[in-house]
Amino acid sequence: MSETRLSPYAQGLEKTVANYVPLTPLTFIERSAYVYPERVAVIHGARRYTWRESYVRCRRLASALKQLGIGKGDTVAAILNNTPEMFECHFGVPACGAVLNTINTRLDAEAVAFILNHAEARVLITDREYSRMVKKAVELAGRADLVVIDVDDPEYTGPGECLGRMNYEALIAGGSADFVFEQPADEWDAISLNYTSGTTGNPKGVVYHHRGAYLNAMSNIVSWGMPPHAVYLWTLPMFHCNGWCFAWTMAANAGVNVCLRRVDPRLIFDAIREHGVTHYCGAPIVHSMLANAPEEWRKGINHKVSGLVAAAPPPAAVIEGMAKIGFDITHVYGLTETYGPAAVCAKHDEWRELPLAEQVSLNGRQGVRYHAQEGITVMDPATMEPVPWDGETMGEIMFRGNLVMKGYLKNPDATAESFRGGWYHTGDLAVMQPDGYVKIKDRSKDIIISGGENISSIEVEDALYKHPAVMAAAVVALPDDKWGEVPCAFVELREGAEVAADTLVAHCREHLAGFKVPKRIIFGELPKTSTGKIQKFVLRDQARSTASFG
Repeated sequence: MSETRLSPYAQGLEKTVANYVPLTPLTFIERSAYVYPERVAVIHGARRYTWRESYVRCRRLASALKQLGIGKGDTVAAILNNTPEMFECHFGVPACGAVLNTINTRLDAEAVAFILNHAEARVLITDREYSRMVKKAVELAGRADLVVIDVDDPEYTGPGECLGRMNYEALIAGGSADFVFEQPADEWDAISLNYTSGTTGNPKGVVYHHRGAYLNAMSNIVSWGMPPHAVYLWTLPMFHCNGWCFAWTMAANAGVNVCLRRVDPRLIFDAIREHGVTHYCGAPIVHSMLANAPEEWRKGINHKVSGLVAAAPPPAAVIEGMAKIGFDITHVYGLTETYGPAAVCAKHDEWRELPLAEQVSLNGRQGVRYHAQEGITVMDPATMEPVPWDGETMGEIMFRGNLVMKGYLKNPDATAESFRGGWYHTGDLAVMQPDGYVKIKDRSKDIIISGGENISSIEVEDALYKHPAVMAAAVVALPDDKWGEVPCAFVELREGAEVAADTLVAHCREHLAGFKVPKRIIFGELPKTSTGKIQKFVLRDQARSTASFG
């Protein structure tokens, strides 16, 4: 009997502290503070912090939380705008072993109360702007034990009161500037917690690990092609998927974080001009606002500005509009469960030689996997077989790799279901195009089935966006006695624009098959999340209500 041969590579080559360290994005700020201590790291109004100063503030925060008894596995919640304090929480909270739970600032008190209890938050760091909602949430949660810390941002001059035992500056003043960051013992340890929107039932808590945060932060740089020392404008909320991991990305990049409390096209252009902003991210509505802003607002901006667009498939008109004003837009795709973007529409040089309409079509796709993601595919969710690369056969987009969440907090059934078959199921329906790029057709819940025919709401929306009067559009199913469902369009017009419903219907007929044309058009401002996503669940309710009353 032959003995089992032991490979020489399995002998005397063990992991040691000299050759293996768990991955964590906490090391990024340490490096930037060491290499570029005097470079500006954060700009907010009149405040400026260098990388050395930001690192010290993060160390003080970690130390102060430790003094409050916060440690490994504890949850620290934050209800904050895009301010230096929110940036610091992304390092100071995990640096004491805790898990950062960034909460959507536009949630109601009931939802926040649920999150505080479900996450078992021990500390809440909150901006004075949200004191009314937070006070009610803490009461509803019955959390007299919750340590509340107030952020009183000098840039905010509106109403609100301080609720906590101390303010943020007093908290970190009591922390040690020499505190040593606690590195995770295992890169699988949780670093942050993000709750889904909860449009059906209570929101689910998505848990990120240090490894995924590290890899996506780096992949943002590589997959986007960011040069060192980029100037990044925070148009994307840091509470949303931890700002798509860009707080950690900018520490790795040793760039400049330009903070912005609220999204306003005039403020965005002013910041781009004043600070030389090179990069920003946002939902399609953010880019649409910029593309449709008065030309004089853009005067004096002569440098290249790059943007990432995600959160919903961008209408072709948005990509075309940004190209016309000289902004270089790249489409990325992902979900809360994938650390934000985990796929990118990687561009090819030869595309630049094509007519603009063809460029727009190619650049509007969800694309291919991020560098640090192992796989993206489109499969039949029933058979788990890949769909053909024909641009026609629909399936569900699925991800696999390091940029997929640990799972849903305290929800093993939902976690197991989402990972069924060894892939993360997104719920997005798409086709695989002949070049291997993914193209979303719709969310599974947004497909309109009319007379047995599937209608992509995105396709109808794209047609509406081609009309010059349309600022934003959303198409949902309207119950219909004959067809089961028909398309209903909610349309927000550009400022000062006027157009009749009949005119829009005629416009759609030029671009769509007859059965896909909206059977009803409703004008008005569309409900949006704080990240700019149109809240279709609200519109679906309105459509059903409209149908009930004829």
